[in-house]
Amino acid sequence: MAMRGKSINLFLMDGEPGGRIKCTLANWTGVAYKIPRTALDLCKERDDLKQSGVYFLFGTSDQTGNNVVYIGQAGARKNGEGLLYRLLEHKRNPDKDYWTEAIVFTTSNNSFGPTEISYLENRFCGLAFAAKRYDVKNGNDPTHGNITEEKESELEEFVDYARIVMGTLGHRVFEPVAAVKPTTEVSTVPADEPLLYFNRTNLKATGRRTSEGFVVLKGSAVVEGLQKSCPENAVKLRERYKDKINADHILTEDILFSSPSAAAAFVGGASLSGNELWKTSDGISLKNLD
Repeated sequence: MAMRGKSINLFLMDGEPGGRIKCTLANWTGVAYKIPRTALDLCKERDDLKQSGVYFLFGTSDQTGNNVVYIGQAGARKNGEGLLYRLLEHKRNPDKDYWTEAIVFTTSNNSFGPTEISYLENRFCGLAFAAKRYDVKNGNDPTHGNITEEKESELEEFVDYARIVMGTLGHRVFEPVAAVKPTTEVSTVPADEPLLYFNRTNLKATGRRTSEGFVVLKGSAVVEGLQKSCPENAVKLRERYKDKINADHILTEDILFSSPSAAAAFVGGASLSGNELWKTSDGISLKNLD
């Protein structure tokens, strides 16, 4: 069945793309805000940010350079303090100085109670951990809570819409780098593009193109030593992803690269043409696929 289009409304609250953004989606009671850390004080008069909801703090690690996210919940309090108050607390916390922007989810009808936000926090954390795009800063797994099957169905629909909105706002925190075609059997064959093989020095590595670049798939082998011709960026990525390469020089996770050649350099340890070396099972090079 073909996917239906979605109508999303993005309101640039400050008249510029780098400012605050309010996001709504047709036939959805949810409301999302993308708020730069420096713009929190501008939100003090927004009543819907005094409600209950779930929030995400996005930034970059000073130690690793990796994207990081913290996921939390905020309940509305008797004094009217909810999401915004919690974000301001985080802004004052020196242990959370890494984040530069927040994305929050609440509802237009203020329908979230403690059970709903606990369930959503749990689900969002699980999706973020599974996608492995961001380092998730949560120290403890949030509790799932006890909900009825009717409420679970309702909240799962909210999750589906939130995933769309989150990607629209620039963070693919819920999306694995390599989408896999649904099947009744376990399979690593990609859904959109053909599976490609690295055709050099008998290395068994596989990958595929995506809308973001090129993914080298889990289970691929990489050379141990790097040649002098290896691009500086590939050298840095080897260091960055060293915890994803086991003692046998096999990738333990999918890794996304900016281009086929960047992926080839990472795998082969030298300056290489990805368009020539990544080939289908029939021996057709990537440059001849288009």
